[in-house]
Amino acid sequence: MLTLVIILTLYLIISLTKRKKYNKFIIEGQEIETIWTILPALILIFIALPSLKTLYLMEDTKTPSITVKITGHQWYWSYQYTSLNVIETENFIERSKILRLLKTREILYLPVNILVRSLVTSADVIHSWTIPSLGTKVDALPGRLNQIFLFSKRVGLFSGQCSEICGTNHSFIPILIIVSSPKEFIKKIKDL
Repeated sequence: MLTLVIILTLYLIISLTKRKKYNKFIIEGQEIETIWTILPALILIFIALPSLKTLYLMEDTKTPSITVKITGHQWYWSYQYTSLNVIETENFIERSKILRLLKTREILYLPVNILVRSLVTSADVIHSWTIPSLGTKVDALPGRLNQIFLFSKRVGLFSGQCSEICGTNHSFIPILIIVSSPKEFIKKIKDL
């Protein structure tokens, strides 16, 4: 099909240029055609350049202060503070009347105003580590490490769930994060 279009286009170009008599209105309007071709291209370039800069800056980071490895399992998440040499903690779901399907035994503690690198992976199937109030969603894939940077400007309790349909009732894998001051964070990590 592409060959047919190219041959037809070349035939029309050659036949129009070889004729001694041609319709003068066929060639008119080249200026407007040039403008309505170049102007949208320039607009797209002006839109794309800031977006590319933003995408680059999202992935380009200085050295993070803390690295947390997050692993999705069939019914729970496990967290390991690799930069602090803290053992892995497993966060199984707990029954709660107040936080239905959002309460866990262990909580991920993070400091406020400190850059945290999270390495997210899965031990079995595809999961999705999602904290809507932090604007964070990253897929956890078996055999692959995905990286996301967390930086919270406010203290508080943040909750989320696995937002991937990874099996029966798997989407109820809760996530709880407490963002606290650096002093409280160090105290909680020592207690683990």
